[in-house]
Amino acid sequence: MSVVLGARRGDRILEIGGGAGQCARWLRAERGVEVVTTDLSGGMLEVGREIDRRHGIALAMAQCDGSVLPFADSSFDTVFTAYGVVPFVADSARVMSEACRVLRPGGRFVFATTHPVRWAFPDVPGVEGLTVSGSYFDRTPYVEGLTDGSATYAEHHRTLGDRVREIVAAGLVLDDLVEPEWPERNQQVWGGWSPRRGALLPGTAIFVCHRP
Repeated sequence: MSVVLGARRGDRILEIGGGAGQCARWLRAERGVEVVTTDLSGGMLEVGREIDRRHGIALAMAQCDGSVLPFADSSFDTVFTAYGVVPFVADSARVMSEACRVLRPGGRFVFATTHPVRWAFPDVPGVEGLTVSGSYFDRTPYVEGLTDGSATYAEHHRTLGDRVREIVAAGLVLDDLVEPEWPERNQQVWGGWSPRRGALLPGTAIFVCHRP
């Protein structure tokens, strides 16, 4: 992610949906940039503050909705989110618009999210996960919940075309779409993924955009 961010020492960077701020913390330490990390969950931010206390770090954090950012227009050189916010809100187009608003002209917006093709296949690491079981165009959200009907997790499906249209409508320019390949050195099975499945299907899509 650091390569596609193009972060330079002294840049002001915003992470949205950063959880406990692990990515922001690494960027600050390795790239010497000024980073603000945000998350909707106060609990996750408290975990981040505890990490900071243990390591003597003071990472700038803010609790907010990724689609309603409490920052001035044109106040960041880069905005990014790694599997945060974008797939978890119904109105992801608004997230794009907010990212564009707080970016300085020429600034970069990068987001990594679930590759939409994976939703057409079962989330299984073995051969069963290589046979199409649903439609790539089905935009019904994936929802997990409790027996009382309340949702505890939701992920919204969008096609690649949907994402491109959201980016363009926000006033951003799409510079690159990165589809990372499964690294040969990784022989582990994790969740629904394995070397067998990863060699044939992309799990992640990284969109690299800028504000003109």
